[in-house]
Amino acid sequence: MRRWSIVGLLFAASMINYMDRATLSIGLPVISADLHLSPAAKGVLTSAFFWSYALMQIPIGWCADRFNLRWLYAGMFAIWSVACGLAGFAGSLATLVVLRIILGFGESVYLPGGIKIVSTLFPPKDRGLPSGLFDCGTRTGLVLDGILIPWLITTYGWRNMFIIVGFTCLLWLVPWLVVMPARLRSGPVQGSTAKPVTVRRLLTLFRNRNLLGISLGFFCFDYFWYVVLFWLTDFLVTAHGLPLKEAGFYAAVAYFIFAICEPLGGWIADRLIGLGWDQTRTRKGMITLSFLSGLLLIPAARVESAHAAIALVFGAALVGLSTGNLHVVLQSFAPPHEVSVWTGVMNFAGNFAGGLAQFARGLTLSRWGSHLPGFALAGCIIACGSLSYLFIVGPLPPPEQPSPAAT
Repeated sequence: MRRWSIVGLLFAASMINYMDRATLSIGLPVISADLHLSPAAKGVLTSAFFWSYALMQIPIGWCADRFNLRWLYAGMFAIWSVACGLAGFAGSLATLVVLRIILGFGESVYLPGGIKIVSTLFPPKDRGLPSGLFDCGTRTGLVLDGILIPWLITTYGWRNMFIIVGFTCLLWLVPWLVVMPARLRSGPVQGSTAKPVTVRRLLTLFRNRNLLGISLGFFCFDYFWYVVLFWLTDFLVTAHGLPLKEAGFYAAVAYFIFAICEPLGGWIADRLIGLGWDQTRTRKGMITLSFLSGLLLIPAARVESAHAAIALVFGAALVGLSTGNLHVVLQSFAPPHEVSVWTGVMNFAGNFAGGLAQFARGLTLSRWGSHLPGFALAGCIIACGSLSYLFIVGPLPPPEQPSPAAT
């Protein structure tokens, strides 16, 4: 029961993670008007988070594999929450940019740390559900953001919104320090022959076929996700003439479907493996089928009916069924003392794809004046991502014995 309480806290932390990073994008029109920001300045401000977040993935993975995650996760959580709260006192673009960089630094721990904790608490055959469950907090946070953040800005102003969201979230630390066991460490257990991760070892990892295949596949997954995340509302407004409030509602529903699918896909695979299905075929099969559903984004951009486009977008959100299984595949191949480093490499590839997706999406839209090329590219990329898992990533190794760390 204790380990599921920890997963619940990781879910809440992931939800807070996305809420804190989304505060700026939702409040940007008001903030830019108040601080008189130019379009170029807004571009610098919105991208600042990714500078530190992407660059920190491998270093924070190294730290999560070596240090006590009870305190490491708590410390990074406190850093990102305080950075969010202090944004309410910012009086210039430079201050906001610095605080967004600090926010990205703190939030970098959420995926490497979360996957490391799940891999420590659960055996491989049972990791699909908890892996999908804690990560679906990010998409659930998007649904909550669309309701809570605009209300806070309208009621209290953008500065108080940052203060309320950032400093109130620090309350999460109380149950975390109570529930998270002090001896749950990320490094090898005493007596282990595992070697610490060095620079030479990192260079060796980059040549690992399984890590390469996982990173390429996650690159495709995050490319698709960031197109949907940043452009879905704009697509419904500009291509189908929906009012912003209505378009935002349908986008929130799509994110909710994605969120529900994350633990569901992991649970389905866990159940099938428990019934005797081959774990490699089950995990890779679930990833392949869900990735192929991303192709529905292409007809969504072609149909003239807004309702048909929305239905197809909802179908494309079934890509979320892959998420728990993506994380389990990584945990299956990574040595226990390198799970977070592997996650950092994978997530760096994904966030690089996210930045590339925004550049390519803007380029195709400005060149052709249509959402179809950008959506078609995203759909094809996510479909190709399944090939990486099928043909580059090898068979999953036999399950290990469950770790006693949760007892």
